[in-house]
Amino acid sequence: MLKIVNGRPFWLNALLVILLGFLSLLGALKMLGFITKHGDVLTVPTVLNTNTIAAIKLLEDKGFDVVIQDSTYTDTAKLGTVLKQFPDGNSLVKVNRTILLTVNRAVLPVIEMPSLIGKSQEYALEILERSHFKIGDTTFEPSFMKGAVTQQNMNGKKLEPGTKIPWGSKIDLIIGMGLSDRQFQVPNLLGLTLTQAKAVLIQNRLILASVNADDGVSDSANAFVYKQYPPRENEDRTINYIREGQIMDLTLSKAMKYVAPDSTLSDINIIDEAAILQMEKENEEANRLKAEREKIEAKEKKKLMGGKFKSPKKTSIPKAPKPLAPKPIVSKPVVKPTTPKPKNK
Repeated sequence: MLKIVNGRPFWLNALLVILLGFLSLLGALKMLGFITKHGDVLTVPTVLNTNTIAAIKLLEDKGFDVVIQDSTYTDTAKLGTVLKQFPDGNSLVKVNRTILLTVNRAVLPVIEMPSLIGKSQEYALEILERSHFKIGDTTFEPSFMKGAVTQQNMNGKKLEPGTKIPWGSKIDLIIGMGLSDRQFQVPNLLGLTLTQAKAVLIQNRLILASVNADDGVSDSANAFVYKQYPPRENEDRTINYIREGQIMDLTLSKAMKYVAPDSTLSDINIIDEAAILQMEKENEEANRLKAEREKIEAKEKKKLMGGKFKSPKKTSIPKAPKPLAPKPIVSKPVVKPTTPKPKNK
């Protein structure tokens, strides 16, 4: 028999406790649904190919949380736009649902420029494509590297390997087409700064192969050329000739200064012509001194021979006698011997 607690049976108190627990749980669930907005759903707007900042603002205004999951780059979409979203557009989700976005970068990525010098034209184009660069203008110039890249440029300026440039940049290539048939005198670069010498080489379509600098040269661009190969003239003063596309080597020094650093190309050409005239004058002077020396030697020979210098007489060589003609042989008649006749007794 159940005992009575506080004037009520025990089973009634237990039933009240169970009922209160159930009501508390139901209230908690209702409160939780109210807090989490259970049953409230929203339609996710489509933000593909829209500006990233505008897409984030739109989603947040609709009651969504936004997280940029990945930032990549593709040249088929505009910079700073949404490439992917999750959940997809027009999906029904709860309020406060987090939307994940994959966006295209707002700034182009930079890539190191590869070295294309010396590589064939076909291989260079393949490297550019793999490096996400575009081919610009292709020009040809005389060069001993026929069919190979001799220079890589961007926006009209020489582009050194390793330079970081934007993705998708246009690269201009200069391709060698072999040596030219046109020959001309080797330009005189002695006394020019390296900058001036390079301008002369470009003007004559020659290639600078190597630059050697003496100790103490800190600024090679303003150092002076005091040795070149091939030289303008040989030791016997004969002029060397060169063809377009051939190479030259230079040696620099900071102490030698034949031409002012601010000289223009026209000044360099004038100085070059003046050097040729000076060389011609030196040749004429050398020929004059040689003629005078020969005259002095001739006078000394006359003194040694008694004041008169006669050329030795020519000795006549007697002619060999003509061979005698052989005498004709006269044949005499042959006389047959006769035998005496016997006498009669």
